[in-house]
Amino acid sequence: MPNDDTQATGPRRQSIHPHAGDTWASIAERELSEQPREAAVAQLQSWNLHVFARRVIDDATGEMGNPILPSDILFLEPPLASTH
Repeated sequence: MPNDDTQATGPRRQSIHPHAGDTWASIAERELSEQPREAAVAQLQSWNLHVFARRVIDDATGEMGNPILPSDILFLEPPLASTH
């Protein structure tokens, strides 16, 4: 049997690590530029609830924020269909 990662683990979702200071809009413009920005942002947020649901208080403003960290893994496509 060949030693092929896609065969051993299945296909992987396309993903990135964001740049420092990235926002949903900047990622949408860079990674999903072929789509309208608002639709691309909504898709990114729905595919990345593990980041979108994170809430912290911004020390500078005192308001609730949703930081995207360079250490996050952000998916650029929906979950793949199960092959089982």
